[in-house]
Order: sequence, then structure tokens, then C-alpha cells
Amino acid sequence: MIQKLQDIKYLQGVGPTRASLLDKELGIKTVGDLLTYYPYKYVDKTRIYRINEIDASMPYVQIMGKILSSDMVGEGRARRLVARFSDGTGVIDLVWFQGIKYALKNYDFTIPYIVFGKPTMFGGRLNIAHPEIEKVDPSQPFDGEGRSRFVPSYNTTEKMKRSGLNSGAMMKLTSRLFELVDAPFPETLTPYLVEHYHLLSYDEAIRNIHFPQSAELLRRAQVRLKFEELFYVQLNILRYARDRMRHYRGIVFPRIGDAFNDFYHHHLPFELTGAQKRVLKEIRKDMGSGKQMNRLLQGDVGSGKTLVALMSALMAVDNGCQTCIMAPTEILAEQHLQTLRAFLGDMPIRVELLTGSVKGKKRATILNDLKTGDIHILVGTHAVIEDNVVFSRLGLAVIDEQHRFGVAQRAKMWQKNAVPPHVLVMTATPIPRTLAMTLYGDLDVSIIDELPPGRKPIYTVHMFDSYRDRIYQKVQMEMDLGRQIYIVYPLIQESEKMDLKNLEEGYEQICRRFPNCQVGKVHGKMKPADKDAEMQRFARGETRILVATTVIEVGVNVPNASVMVIENAERFGLSQLHQLRGRVGRGADQSYCILVTDYEISTETRKRIQIMVDSNDGFEIAEADLRLRGPGDLEGTQQSGMAFDLKIANLASDGQILNLAREAAAFVLDGDPDERNPQNDVLWIRLRELRRSNINWGAIS
Repeated sequence: MIQKLQDIKYLQGVGPTRASLLDKELGIKTVGDLLTYYPYKYVDKTRIYRINEIDASMPYVQIMGKILSSDMVGEGRARRLVARFSDGTGVIDLVWFQGIKYALKNYDFTIPYIVFGKPTMFGGRLNIAHPEIEKVDPSQPFDGEGRSRFVPSYNTTEKMKRSGLNSGAMMKLTSRLFELVDAPFPETLTPYLVEHYHLLSYDEAIRNIHFPQSAELLRRAQVRLKFEELFYVQLNILRYARDRMRHYRGIVFPRIGDAFNDFYHHHLPFELTGAQKRVLKEIRKDMGSGKQMNRLLQGDVGSGKTLVALMSALMAVDNGCQTCIMAPTEILAEQHLQTLRAFLGDMPIRVELLTGSVKGKKRATILNDLKTGDIHILVGTHAVIEDNVVFSRLGLAVIDEQHRFGVAQRAKMWQKNAVPPHVLVMTATPIPRTLAMTLYGDLDVSIIDELPPGRKPIYTVHMFDSYRDRIYQKVQMEMDLGRQIYIVYPLIQESEKMDLKNLEEGYEQICRRFPNCQVGKVHGKMKPADKDAEMQRFARGETRILVATTVIEVGVNVPNASVMVIENAERFGLSQLHQLRGRVGRGADQSYCILVTDYEISTETRKRIQIMVDSNDGFEIAEADLRLRGPGDLEGTQQSGMAFDLKIANLASDGQILNLAREAAAFVLDGDPDERNPQNDVLWIRLRELRRSNINWGAIS
């Protein structure tokens, strides 16, 4: 029956019009989609309250008793039916503004009812408006502890509600679907996995996730479906990671030679941290193994990732290979170029820049010298992956702030060499472990969790908008010491919808407040050349205060900048606040971050701001951001390359289930690396059903 009803329009109660609406609003095209459109909450009808226990602050409650009397009250539109209902411990009013005729006709005073609704207080009396009422079944003895009945609630849109497709209608459609399916739903995991991890069968889980028979069965249904969802995500990631390890041979870097040793002994500006040494050993091992490296390097702002990338590039140079470093913006690419050249000094290592702004003879020379191998390290933007950019022998590709590139863009880097280059993906956005396991589970992960010596933690304070004079006094004090200041706004121009400080107004205010100071302005709507010129003026110290939007989140390195003022800080996510704060604290001087908000902010916002005040640890902040906002809101997750969406699992709270799912996926692949074991057919068939495409994104991320 379910195969015949595969298209949702053939399910009784749907039809072509509703089917089109379900598709447009929720993406539900088939009965399978309806099955996996899970409730977002459940109303617990398992407990019967006594009326003397109830107050108006409570959510929905269930009571059992009899109607004592009823009266019509009021006139005109205020006319309503009020019935007094009692269970012997107290009296509550049941009120109908609509459906009065139905209530008068169907409810009587002689039989007991179970009443369900939201208690409120009106005129000093408790009442429930438009209650759900059902007769007590005398064949089912009732002991007051309640029946096992959890009513599902489904998210629907306003357009759906206007067409009668509210939560109750979705529940009826789902219930009708279950009535049509007599046979158990086919199992989607192997018997071993179900037994080993003590899971419900798929049939039990899918029925109890929609219509739980008990609180325990609801919990077990959620665990089963979360496990399955995360298991297939991990199976998809790990099978491609292992496939890459088996089939993609990497360029072997057998030696550490003159370039690396000369730099290490004579040009290294400071002692490497223990974390940097550990990461370099991991990279060295990868690139000498004969297998292609695919490694994610996480490190907070200022932790020394660029130095690690340079020393990895020198390993490539020592083995006759070139390196390409790709950055998301021209200004960041230029910063990398300057940093690398400063590190290398007079070493005979040629580093060049290729961006959209490099044109004419200079571009032609770079393209030619790249092809001949005269350029050792190429730094650039997405311009480096254009078809006419040809390397002599590309051995290492470094992708900085990788979440700003699409997967397909990164894939082009593979085509630059006959043997795919080693890949080092870098990010200054700390990624919580559960998110990294899911979004980048096919990459080996290295973490730089130490700051270079001499760096002081940034002192962060929360100040209200009314303290502006004190904020500006601090700004002036730092400028008197020769320091520079960032002031960040969330908007460029005033918005009628959002009562926020805006950059244009703020820029004028700062110019008036500091008339003897050079003030710069940077935002995303400026021409790239103008924006870069303004940033460079600030980097050279010609501009003392830079008023900006979040375009400076990834920007030039200005060690002299010591104060970051973030206006309307409540409008930013924690990870973004941490990235912005990382623009200061890059020198040896004490730096400050001032988070400015209105006094009237929510309790949740105060908690988020306090996390920033209390911690400089990017990973701790990222974990908090994941808990508070969820994975879908974290920057970069849209480019993750995940094969399918998560419908029930939550990466913020289901880390334990994720660990078990990854363990299970690894176990399956260990025992069936070629996917030929008939016992696992159900897994490979299900995985193919779930995948959106057959493109091997996992191998190129």
C-alpha cells in the first residue's frame, strides 16, 4: 500500500492542492517525507491534575470531573458559554466563544469528562478557553495517574495554517498513513547494530516518534532515529576518507633539506610553541607517508598558523615542489604575502601574489614563472584556481579560512597536478568537536591550542550604551599611548526595521568626538580597491581609529591596535564576536575589547555576553555558541558538503550518540571495506537513497 501511495497527493486528505503546499512549504513530496517530518514537541497527557493544584502560570493541563452547570454570558461579540467544571477539589470555568451550539448539544451533566487546555485567570477565576473534551471510557479503569498518551505537535507555516494544514491536520495525515501500513516498516540497520547498541527496531521507532506509547518508548525512539541519522552521516564520511587513503597516492616528501633547516636555525623569529611543533610533526608524517594529506588545522586568531603553513611549504620546496596558499580576500592574501616575505628575509625562496588586481605584464610574468617552477610559493585568492594558472609541480595546497570557499572551488585545486597535492585546510574559527566530526570528519585534525610567548589575554568588558563617555575616555587614553582603535557596527546605514547604531552615523559621531584624530571608514559596499586602501592606511598607522562593519573580521594584522569597541554586541554570534576581538591583542601590549549593548537586553543575551567577558578560549566559546544557536547558524556550515540534512539529531546535545554512531560506522567499514558483504546490503542501499549526489565531496574538502 505504501508504494502505491508514494506520492503524497494520493494520501487521503491531501490531494494536488495540499500536496503542492506541503512541497513548497516543508519539502514534503512523498509519504516517506511525511514519515520523517518529526514532531518538534509533545503535549504530555499522561497526568491528571487536581483542580486545587492548578494555577494560571502552568502550561497545558489535564483534569477529570463533571460539568456542574452552564450559562450564556455577555452580549454581541462578547457572548460566550461558561460551564462550571469540578473534580471535587475545586471548580474551574470552561469557556467557549465559538462552537457554542456544538458544546450545548454534545456535553451533559451526567457523565465524567477528561478536559485538556491552558489554564488562565479572568475576573479572579480560573478558566480554560475552548478546551479539548472527551468522555471517560468506563472500560479503562482510571487510577488518577493518567494514561500513556503523548500528543505530537508539528511545525507548520502561516500559509499552511490558512489552508487548514495546522499541527492537528499534520497529525491526522500521519495517523492515516500508519493506518494504511499494516506490515512493519522495513529495517534500515543491520541486526547486529540494532542488537549491539540496544536500539528499537525502525518500525517501533518511527511509530513511537509520532505517537509515543510511553515516555520511555519516546526516549528510545529518539535515540534510535538520532543514532541512525548520525550513523549514515559518519558512514558516508568515513567510506570516502578510507577510499581516498586507499586510492589517492600522495607525493612523497622523503627529506627535510636546506630550505627548512636554514629557516629553522637562522630565520625563525621566535621559539615555536609546543602546539606548533606537534602540528608540524603531524604534517611531516603525513607528507612523508606516500598518502595524500588532507588535514584541518584549527587555531585561534594569532596562534601561529601562518608560520606552520610556511614551514610546511618549505618541506615542499626541499622536495622539488611548489605551494599554493589560497585566501578568501585580496587584503588577507596580501597580508600573507607580506608575512611570508618578512619571515623568509633574504632566503632564496620566491613568493608571489596572484589576485584579480594583478594584471598585464606582471600577471603574465607570474603565470610564466609559475609554469617553469621559478616561483616556489604562490599566494592568492580564488584567482589561483583559474584554468590558465599552471604549476610546474604543485605539492601542497593551503586553504585559509576554508569556510569562505565553496567545495567546488576547492576541488579545482586538485586538478593543478597529475598527483593530487597535499591539502592543509586552515581556520581561525574554532570548530566544536561534534561539529568537526560531522562537517570535516574525513579530514585529520590538528589543533594549535597555545598562543606565542609574550601575547597577553585580551581584557573584555561589557558596557551599556549610556556609559559612552567612559568608553571614549578609554579610547583617548589608549591613543595617548600611541595605540590604534577599531570600532565595529552591525549595519552600514540606518534601518527602519532595526533600531541599531549604524556605521555612517557612528563615523560622524567619532569624527566630532575626536576632531584631531584621523578616522577611517570601511564597509562591504565600498569598492575593493577603496576598502583595501583604507585598511592599508590603518595598517601603516596613518589612521588612528577605524570605524568598520564586520569586513575586518578577517583582515590585516595591526599589532598596534589595542582596543576593539563592538557596538550592538547583542546582534553578533559568539564566534563572530571572538573573531572580531582577535583583531586586537596581536602585539605585546595589553589589549581591550568593549562590548556595548543597550541596558534592556534579554537574559539569554546577557549570558552570551558574559561568556565573552569570562573566556578568551575560542573552543570554549564555539562550544557555547553551538549550544545556544545550533549548528545551522554557525558560519561556514552551509559549505560543509554533508550528504544529507539532520532532521532529528542535534550536534549541540547529541555528542554521545555521535561518538557511538562513528564507532559503528568504523566497525562496518573495518569488516566490509569493499562493500561486498551481503549482510550489509541494507546499509549501502540506504546510504545511496539518502545521498543527494554521487560527487565525492568528501575527498576534496
